[in-house]
Amino acid sequence: MSPKQIPKKKVSPKKDNLIYSPVSSTERMVKEQLGIYIYPDKEKEVSALEVKKSENPKVSKFNDIDLNKWKEYEDIITDSLWLIGGRDRSGMHTATLHGNFIPQIPHQAILRYTKKEEIVLDLFSGSGTTLIECRRLGRHGVGIELIPNLVKKSQELIDKEANPYDIITKVIKGNSCLPETIQNVRSLLQEKYNRDKVQLIIMHPPYHDIIKFSDYPEDLCNTPTTEEFLEKFSMVVHNSFELLEKNRFLVLVIGDKYSKGEWIPLSFYTMQKVLENGYKLKSIVIKNISGNRAKRNVEHFWRRRALGGGFYIFKHEYIMFFQKK
Repeated sequence: MSPKQIPKKKVSPKKDNLIYSPVSSTERMVKEQLGIYIYPDKEKEVSALEVKKSENPKVSKFNDIDLNKWKEYEDIITDSLWLIGGRDRSGMHTATLHGNFIPQIPHQAILRYTKKEEIVLDLFSGSGTTLIECRRLGRHGVGIELIPNLVKKSQELIDKEANPYDIITKVIKGNSCLPETIQNVRSLLQEKYNRDKVQLIIMHPPYHDIIKFSDYPEDLCNTPTTEEFLEKFSMVVHNSFELLEKNRFLVLVIGDKYSKGEWIPLSFYTMQKVLENGYKLKSIVIKNISGNRAKRNVEHFWRRRALGGGFYIFKHEYIMFFQKK
């Protein structure tokens, strides 16, 4: 169905939610010397939403970026190493849920891989980070969340976020491993959005058993073994495949773990599962981890353990970008 079939209002976006700032002189020096992108964590002078298109804009099939004015999109990252100073805590974004991902990640993914009024699906929506960004950027959003109280709390947070583009954001309770949950999403798309496909899928699953989010046996954090975790993860990718429009993108945010003195590369195991389910890999980004709650104020302790145990301390996670074949 055509995106034009969703009723819309012509509204000017509010500017009070802008969160980025110009980089400092120190950050610029690091950027120049290392050839990496330093991603600021406060308000930036010009956001991608404020770049006015040229008279004859040159845009792709999957975003609103006018390549005729590519130099003006300063807040969109194209490098594969992201050094992010801190999480965005503006508006309804909250860090109260241990393990939720930083808003800058869905912000970047949505700008790169969707157009305004297209639909983003978050298969592990948690505290609603992705859907809050959907409101800010003018994309419709659907989230799936397993834990009932999180469904309620996240929807309340999302509804409190400003909605300058008059878009629809909805969290549904369900298990992304189950076909019936995906069918519920399909019914919602037809009923609320008058469409049958989404244009971007975002996945930030539990990193297996690193954090216990709930006592539900079906929660991926409670799977007994890595093999069972990967099997359930693969089911999520497989079940949601038909919801994504052809040639559009899936974004996976995940880190690795240690278990019994061994590094378990969850990121690459899950990457393989996505590839086995009809996607091709477009890019891998390494993002630094700043202010990890588990290691906060105990950096010296972890350094001592690393020196004694022969391992390195996790300071990164992966953002993987896939395209549906």
